[in-house]
Amino acid sequence: MPLFLMTDPVCFDVSYQINPWMRPKAWRPEHRAAAQVASANLKAALKAAGAHVETIEAVHGLPDLVFPANAAVVLDGRVLLARFRHAERQGEEAVFRSVFARLKTRGLVEELVDLPEGVFQEGAGDCIWDADRHLFWAGFGPRSSKGSIAIIGRTFGEEVVALELASDRFYHLDTCFCPLAGGQVLYYPEAFTPAAQAMIRERVPTAQRIEATAQEAEAFCVNAVNLGAQLIMARAPASLRAKLNAHSYSLTEVDLDPFILSGGAAYCMTLRLDRSSQPQPAILAAAPLAAE
Repeated sequence: MPLFLMTDPVCFDVSYQINPWMRPKAWRPEHRAAAQVASANLKAALKAAGAHVETIEAVHGLPDLVFPANAAVVLDGRVLLARFRHAERQGEEAVFRSVFARLKTRGLVEELVDLPEGVFQEGAGDCIWDADRHLFWAGFGPRSSKGSIAIIGRTFGEEVVALELASDRFYHLDTCFCPLAGGQVLYYPEAFTPAAQAMIRERVPTAQRIEATAQEAEAFCVNAVNLGAQLIMARAPASLRAKLNAHSYSLTEVDLDPFILSGGAAYCMTLRLDRSSQPQPAILAAAPLAAE
């Protein structure tokens, strides 16, 4: 059963700006209630796809705690704890350390690993496991240090492909790159430097590359959760829906507009805890509803 971490959104708001999508002046009191509904609907979609969801408590003053994808890189029970570049998010580090310590006592993770001082790495948001290729894709530039690439490789003993991000608009890899079950990759090419684009083309055959347009990427649809043949994402333009259906993926779309106001969507709002370097059985797209 896939296992995800989410955060209670009760303290979520957009009160500062650390990426171009964040507009504190656009935040309204009614957005808080809409965020609660959006988060609940995302959780329901995950459960309907056969996943179990662990929900952690909100912390006043840490609105971006709702994006636990940035908390750590997790594989085979090993947790490489994130270090955030911006001061506004650094308070999350101690909170997530405590969360993972509790998860360890329950046997849900096995080991916590710290980054060296001075190295920034913002979790699974910038380091995505590709089970089909048996490697990590790791973004660097706006948030994560290039020096984190070698540390990820040493920590997990797996190949890491480094991709330099070209724009602060796509500040984490998960905003513009999504490996899919079956070997396809959904990505927005313009978010990457020419060298990174060449690296993707070298590793992913043309038939397996699904290129998102600017409109599709700006709708935060590349920031998706993939479970087998199913994709859970923000509301998608018809053009992207057609591309993914043509590759036999089914979509569950969730209105995540309150979180997009902060520059995040479905993938950002979750952290998968059960990823394994060993081959896993396929997840059915229409799995039974799982109890939380």
